[in-house]
Parts: sequence; C-alpha cells; structure tokens
Amino acid sequence: MPELPEVETIRSQLDPVLRGKRVSKLTVLDPKWGSPVAATELSEIVEGRTIERLSRRGKYLIFDLGDELALVCHLRMTGNFLYDADAEVLYQRALFQLSAGHTLRFTDPRRFGPAEVIVGAAALDQYFEARLGVEPFSDGFDGSALRKMAKGRRGSLKAFLLDQRRVAGIGNIYADEALFRAEVHPLREAGSLQAAKYDDLAAAIRDALQAGLDAGGATIDDFRHADGLYGSFQDEFLVHRREGEPCPRCGFEVSKIVVAGRGTYLCGRCQKRPRATTRRRVVRPADRSGRRP
Repeated sequence: MPELPEVETIRSQLDPVLRGKRVSKLTVLDPKWGSPVAATELSEIVEGRTIERLSRRGKYLIFDLGDELALVCHLRMTGNFLYDADAEVLYQRALFQLSAGHTLRFTDPRRFGPAEVIVGAAALDQYFEARLGVEPFSDGFDGSALRKMAKGRRGSLKAFLLDQRRVAGIGNIYADEALFRAEVHPLREAGSLQAAKYDDLAAAIRDALQAGLDAGGATIDDFRHADGLYGSFQDEFLVHRREGEPCPRCGFEVSKIVVAGRGTYLCGRCQKRPRATTRRRVVRPADRSGRRP
C-alpha cells in the first residue's frame, strides 16, 4: 500500500504540472471509484473547474478545485495517478482530460481507491480530524506527543503505529523500518516505553520516512511515479522483506512474524522481544469433599 513517502512523491510530481489546468472532462470508468456519488454527478461537479493545487494529508491526496471544493482521493493498496500516460494503460478507473491536451489517469487493479467530493474548509477539516492523527513532519510530532498518545495502551507498538488516528501516513513498510531503527520490538506494549525511547522512536519514524522520500518511495507491487517510473526505497530496506538476510547492524538473521495481522520483519537481537506477561492463577482451598470451587 502506498504510504506517506509514496503519496508525497506523487503529490510533489503532480502539483507543478496540474496547477492552473482546467478539467475539461472527467470520465469515471468505474462507478465504484466515486461511490456513493453517481459517476455523472461527480463528473458534473468537477468538470470546468481549475485545479488550484494538489496537497496531501496522511495517505490522502487533495485536489483543490477552488470555491472551497475539494476532491479527496486515497490510493489504498494499488492506486496510481499517471500523467500523460499511454491511453491503453491497464486498470483505468477515471480519466481527467485537462487543458492543453494533457491527461491524468487513475489506475487501480484492486479497485479499492476511492474519491470523495467535500465542500467547505470546515467540512474538510472535520473529515480528516475523524480519520487522521498528527503528521510525522509537523511541529506537533515528537517523543512527548507519542508518549502522550500511547499512555495506558497495552496493544502492540506495531498496531499503534499503523493506526492512522494516531500518526498519519505510516504503513507496514515504514513501521518495520522505524521500529528497527529505534531498536524496539514490534510486540512491545505501546504504553510501556521509557520517555527517552519515545524520543528515539519519533526520530526513527522521521528518519525512515525521509529515507523513503529521498528514494522516491518503494515499489513492491503496483506503486509507480506519476510518469510511470518506479520508486527505489525497496533496495534500501533495512529489515522489511529481508527475512533470512543478515541484520545490517549486528549480522543476526532477520526474521518474520505476524503482528496486528501484518507480516512484520525484525532483528531478534537488536529488537529484544518483551517478556511474556501471564496472570497468576489464584488457587482456592478445597472444601471437605475435596472439590475446588
């Protein structure tokens, strides 16, 4: 699934070429893309409008169409926006015909990526407040913020990082890479770290995301740049998808486990597994018949 670095890579590529271009026609090729708004209604709303800018929030792309009208899109697992791509490119779900003869095509083999029209700045803020937490590169993100969010939470750190309502934009790849950098086991309880370790984790999250940005994102399955090229961060993974290979820090073999339903990669030596906690069984004395309650 495209995560923050992949979505930001697409945004940074598309924003300069889309700004000021008019959507002369929007053809919704898959009615599921703009659901629950009907394809014809969605086209009528967008057509004739000028794209003022393209921004990002978490894993969402936001097309600013002026007059406080926004088209919010999510790539989900396999979505891509391709600029001036081959007309025969596979899995097209929507086609934007733009001024000066340019095109923008949304492709999505698995058909999970949605689009939604939101009217009004307040409604847009409310939309994201209900879905997303702090941005990792914002001033509000640091170890103290992580510690406050995680306080009292007994679920795993991996699950905590994947929860978009806590930290926006982190997915399976960057959670693994950040936890390895911070030398924290993914099964550690989210609220169990020392204050200094939350600082380490916050820094590690930013480092992992920045490495992904610098490499133009990671292409494992379907992610592509707006021009159809692939990202290269998959060639720089420290542990993710490196099962059986030596840890780049200590040489111990990288292993794979399942955490929060996701394949999770780690170094068992650098990331010490937390001690199992078990409840002590209270044994009550037997009654005269020898039976225990």
